[in-house]
Amino acid sequence: MSRKIHILWTDDEIDLLKPYILFLEEKGYQVSTAANGTDALSLAQEIDFDLIFLDENMPGLSGLETLEKLKADHPSTPVVMITKSEEEDIMDEALGGKISDYLIKPVNPKQILLTIKKNIDTKRLVTEKTTSGYQSQFGQLGIQINSASTFKEWTEIYSRLVFWEREFDSSGAEGMDEVLSMQKTEANKEFARYIRNHYENWFSGEDGDRPLLSSGIFKNKIFPLLDKSKVMVVIIDNLRYDQWKIIEQEINTLYRTDEETIFSSILPTSTQYARNAMFAGIMPAEIVKHYPQLWTDENEEGGKNAFEEELCRIQMQRLGVRASFNYEKISNQRAGKKLVENYQDLLNYDLNVVVYNFVDMLSHSRTEMEMIRELAYDEASYRSLVNSWFQHSYLYDLLKLLNQHDIKLVITTDHGAVRVSNPVKVIGDRKTSVNLRYKLGRNLNYKKKEVFDVLHPEHVFLPKTNLTSSYIFAMNNDYLVYPNNYNHFVNLYRNTFQHGGISLEEMLIPISILSPIR
Repeated sequence: MSRKIHILWTDDEIDLLKPYILFLEEKGYQVSTAANGTDALSLAQEIDFDLIFLDENMPGLSGLETLEKLKADHPSTPVVMITKSEEEDIMDEALGGKISDYLIKPVNPKQILLTIKKNIDTKRLVTEKTTSGYQSQFGQLGIQINSASTFKEWTEIYSRLVFWEREFDSSGAEGMDEVLSMQKTEANKEFARYIRNHYENWFSGEDGDRPLLSSGIFKNKIFPLLDKSKVMVVIIDNLRYDQWKIIEQEINTLYRTDEETIFSSILPTSTQYARNAMFAGIMPAEIVKHYPQLWTDENEEGGKNAFEEELCRIQMQRLGVRASFNYEKISNQRAGKKLVENYQDLLNYDLNVVVYNFVDMLSHSRTEMEMIRELAYDEASYRSLVNSWFQHSYLYDLLKLLNQHDIKLVITTDHGAVRVSNPVKVIGDRKTSVNLRYKLGRNLNYKKKEVFDVLHPEHVFLPKTNLTSSYIFAMNNDYLVYPNNYNHFVNLYRNTFQHGGISLEEMLIPISILSPIR
């Protein structure tokens, strides 16, 4: 049997309120009463009330004085202020005291009941509605997952899965979120099968279902905007679609979303490949062929994305885009603060591109630091941590400043990340790449059914370090581990967020075009 909701009603004329108290008790609520603020504070010390009704005008401790003391000791307990006065200053003072609701006497039973439901039952009702809503769509989603055969269908499936993840986050519903996680795992298995069957054909011209890829982002989505306005592009490295939908809520107080597209990161879903292809407007093998000085092989020393600005300028020149261009990379708070302080300099350019590396650094820090792993122990907490960063970031400060100017805002990313849990053994030589979600090498030994292998990298426009190089990509929630010191690395990387392979989270990523709201 569930516990009764316990309410404290404080009023110096409490005897006159017996009809209301009887009404609530008939509805199944337990009600305690106090005739003054002092008694109310004493009762609140003894009993953990679910809701407190508080009269504003009482002798002795006033309602506002009682409210202040109640919130100091019980900050999470909802308090509803009841008063005869409609004066604005009293309302402001009460609201400033963090009341949960405000009622003007005379109140009627329906008002009281509505207030209780709004402050006590809302979470339960939302949880029940969320759970029943997902249950009603579970079967339909399952059919879609098993029958999906186009990229558009997969973006629709992933959008719906992310929608329900966010609904469960906000409602606090438990139980069905595990079912959703299992359904998402099944979706990733089917998505991996889809990629294995279609990815190479996207580049051969044999598959008319080829989606927008990393290499087409600037040409198809960004450069056309320059015909009508200045453009600010923010590339948040390693930002997943579910994380974007969370921070979009914050951004939509400043900017209106004009267009949102889910496109596909190329393989490997890593910064070196996906973001270089984005800036160059061509695939990695074509960068190596035409601009070898602007590409660093995996086994070479030096940054793998050191030439993004040059690649973008070359793409603009190749496509005949005549616009002034500025590039910034933000890798720490100091650089973010400096960009905000000098933001007016950005107004001098037609196209600004800012790369923010925080989410990628967070992902890697989570692998290396136990404290970060505790803060972002699952997808929901990872979303929350990214949202918290954004709310207090210099990036958000920059967007607030740019909101005052007629500039189109484009927010996108290069790839996402997936939480890995299942180790897969791979054998390679010393020159094999170290990434956990893909390997590049010439002597790779693996079980073919456990990975997606590309034996001819030129077919998907990927560079080779030698003539016999091949790529393998992890799927689902797998990660690739060498037999040497196997158990150590299995435990080190299990339940970490990684990228480079094939999953909905890594490959299906957003680009959003927004306009300032003023």
